[in-house]
Amino acid sequence: MKEEAHEIEKPAKLPAGLCLALSDELQALALIHRREASDTLLDYLRDAGFPQNMSLKLVSDDARTGAELLGGAILDLSSPLSPGESDELAADYAAIYLNHGYQASPYESVWLTEEHLTQQEPMFQVRQQYRTYGLAVPDWRIIPDDHISFQLEFISRVLALKPDPPINVAAEFMDQHLLRWVGEFGARISVRCATPFYAGAALLTAAYCDTLRDILAAALGTARPAPEEIEKRDKESGEAEPRIPLVYIPGTEPSW
Repeated sequence: MKEEAHEIEKPAKLPAGLCLALSDELQALALIHRREASDTLLDYLRDAGFPQNMSLKLVSDDARTGAELLGGAILDLSSPLSPGESDELAADYAAIYLNHGYQASPYESVWLTEEHLTQQEPMFQVRQQYRTYGLAVPDWRIIPDDHISFQLEFISRVLALKPDPPINVAAEFMDQHLLRWVGEFGARISVRCATPFYAGAALLTAAYCDTLRDILAAALGTARPAPEEIEKRDKESGEAEPRIPLVYIPGTEPSW
């Protein structure tokens, strides 16, 4: 992709080490929501001490419950998984991410459009945001761009940009997209799914994103916008964000 000359407003800052830690934690959450629970994924989470060793301190009841459920499940599940455990996790994964069995879609379009269908305007909006930063999903026909895992991945990539991550971009993206629906997604999944692993992951993800947005607001020195303001912004044409090259972070997940 050709890079264009531009001037970039100097962004507000968070400590570099904290940004990278937050990026890693968002990557872990993205993996949980994108890939069916497997021995490989569970070993990765155990080795990382996730979610017990998170840098972001979560204090809400939902956060504590989510972390306890997810952390307990990761430690309690057999290594390797037993056939029964594997089947139960696979059924839960399918009901959440594949067949809409719990009526709590992982796609933004379903939550934010009147028809409650996939691949609607929110998908194109996030796609444009990804493209601005040189990213694209592997195949939107299989997993559309507005899937929860891609949104978490995008925020992770923004926070990992060097030398100064544009945290205003992460904050605005969360306001316009993920935070408008992830709370309800987490609440529904937590009471409808069958396994502590996915109940905990859903609650923890929603609480993590809410707390992260508070951290970004403090760093930016601006209050979080009210829902009415966000709705107004959604109806207005936004200007394209500056094109900033991303640096690929080696890890368990290939680049987009």
